[in-house]
Amino acid sequence: MNLSFDVDSIRQDFPILSKKIHNKPLVYFDNAATSQTPVCVIDCIKDYYEKYNSNIHRGVHSLSDEATNAYENARNKIKDHFNINESKEVIFTSGTTHSINIVSNGFSKILKREDEIIVSGLEHHSNIVPWQMMIKNNGAKLRVIPLKDNGELDMDEFRNILSNKTKIVFLNHVSNALGIINPIEEIIDISHKNGAIVLIDGAQSAAHFKIDLQKLDVDFFTASAHKLCGPTGVGFLYGKEELLSRLDPLMGGGEMISDVTFSKTTYADLPHKFEAGTPNISGVIAFGKAIDYLNEIGLDNIEQYEKSLLEYANSKLKEIDGLKIYGDTKNKTSVISFNIDGIHSYDIGSILDKFGIAVRTGQHCAQPIMDHFGIDGTVRASFSFINTIEEIDHFYESLIKVKSMLS
Repeated sequence: MNLSFDVDSIRQDFPILSKKIHNKPLVYFDNAATSQTPVCVIDCIKDYYEKYNSNIHRGVHSLSDEATNAYENARNKIKDHFNINESKEVIFTSGTTHSINIVSNGFSKILKREDEIIVSGLEHHSNIVPWQMMIKNNGAKLRVIPLKDNGELDMDEFRNILSNKTKIVFLNHVSNALGIINPIEEIIDISHKNGAIVLIDGAQSAAHFKIDLQKLDVDFFTASAHKLCGPTGVGFLYGKEELLSRLDPLMGGGEMISDVTFSKTTYADLPHKFEAGTPNISGVIAFGKAIDYLNEIGLDNIEQYEKSLLEYANSKLKEIDGLKIYGDTKNKTSVISFNIDGIHSYDIGSILDKFGIAVRTGQHCAQPIMDHFGIDGTVRASFSFINTIEEIDHFYESLIKVKSMLS
């Protein structure tokens, strides 16, 4: 346990943690679905609307200048935090799903019928469905990296399905359903040596440890603010400049143009080419504030503390007879996905709520993973740096009661 990590002080930054659920203190173990928001980020949104609410990039007045500067400052914060080469390679989107759709749509006209794309068997639906929609248009073939019995990717099979036909490899950095950290450094290296482009869905990784995109040399990377203590409805897509320049935009409209006539439209330069219309200005600015907040705590500190929570929770839950953990591997983030023999995951989650404990149940938008294990869903407890050992003890004791009630 990282004794220097002042979780009690940190928890004071999150107003929602004082809330009572069914007259019980809230225990929030659904961080993989969305993180909670510190008061500094909430105040940042309030400040925008109270002090300089204005559209960006288009006005000559002071409010517009202030809003534009704050918006572009947030872009630079993302660039610096993820070690991105140029700020124009940071595209603000509504979130990871939007970002992936930009890339899949952009390659829709580039890929041909003889081309192949590879996805992992650990994906969220948002990194499956957009590519299936794409191949309906161009006839490219979708190949899948299968899972081993423990839920890890079968890297030998990945090497077998990789070929000179492979154009794009796309997968998540961390499984949202299991918490398994994929060997993306190895996958990026192998793919690049084979001439393939790589997209990494970082929605579940960016909040848990530091990510250096230049070191990874990945071609596309995306994450969502609401997993990083920021607001919902905003995220970013990173892409190497030369690749973003090749793609057509997903949306057309104001801001993303250089010249418009009724016979022809010329797109604007990066990043504006992909940012049509009025964006979520307050959300982007607050996203930058959330990045500041995480850096004040320190991603290394967060990673160490969350590992200690995971280790403790794993040891406690394994004491419960009939409880099975899925994806129980060494290399994972602070997620435990489990079932208890003879009890439906929905029933477990519903009764845990009566004890004030928020967990996620079901397929977690990852049906292929559930099919792999031959189950219809799991209970998923996902921990964050705002959680405590005492909360895990309460979770364990509540599960004992749930089992007694429902067995």
